Amino acid sequence: MQPVIANIVFTKNRPLQLEAYLESLYGCFSRQRIQTYIIYKVERFDEEYEAVFRRFPQCVVVREGDFHSDFMGILSKIDTKYILFGIDDVVYFDCIDFEVIDQTFAAYSEEIFGFTLRFGRQTIEAGGDPVREKTAAGQTVYAIDWTQGRTPITRYPFELCATVYPTTLVKTIIGSVVHDNPFIKRLFLPDSVFIKTMSKIVSMRSVLKSFGYFYNPNTLESWNCRWCQNHSQKLPNRLFFQKLCASALQVNMVNVTERKVFDNSADHTIEALARKYKQGYRLDIDFVSQNRPAGIHGGLEHFRLKRI
Repeated sequence: MQPVIANIVFTKNRPLQLEAYLESLYGCFSRQRIQTYIIYKVERFDEEYEAVFRRFPQCVVVREGDFHSDFMGILSKIDTKYILFGIDDVVYFDCIDFEVIDQTFAAYSEEIFGFTLRFGRQTIEAGGDPVREKTAAGQTVYAIDWTQGRTPITRYPFELCATVYPTTLVKTIIGSVVHDNPFIKRLFLPDSVFIKTMSKIVSMRSVLKSFGYFYNPNTLESWNCRWCQNHSQKLPNRLFFQKLCASALQVNMVNVTERKVFDNSADHTIEALARKYKQGYRLDIDFVSQNRPAGIHGGLEHFRLKRI
């Protein structure tokens, strides 16, 4: 069976959580349908990461050098029908029949932007968004108009958590944001003389943004999402879903630009969890399935370890 979904996952300093992401994803969806690519920011815990990669040898691992070039290199090779993005602290706890997803895209091809696995009807309606009931593959699915979203979540169409997109649409969006001039591409490599010189004088963030140069997953998501919001008339306006299948369990932060404290103990720092992983502890995915988060984010109450 040929893969029909390319799953691009981003990870940094969270080997235990990455393994939980992969374990839970493949517990809910067929491995034969998904080809996973991992962009791995090499910083700490290399030994623990190697153990994860040995467990999932079917994954293509790219050790990040220049994020933009690494990501664009993967994207250029993808020829699957769909793309699914992932972040290492996401956990799947339910599944949807792939035929439902595929038939939804087929039946509503003119209006579907993506099929998200992180929305549930009750949560969306609680935020005030009108939900339309539809049918695909003999099952009920739902749709919202993201261009009229009434919450920050429902008007945020392009995200890297758990939404299936048509590959052609992803490539169109990113191609509209990224400058395609080969000279510009070389000029803005992180180790180029231009970047090294200019970064001593001015902040390069706005300059890089104007050329669509993504230097981490956050900018990949936010800059493309903003483009979608600013050009919504050019894009399909419906996000479809059936039920909440995945949430980000936010117990630690690896983004150096934003430091957060999630609890008052040291039990969930990246160092503590890497030690636990080496000692044979893993996230208890069954516990998450039995105590499901109610929305797109969960927390410590859903995060329990077990020893294997």
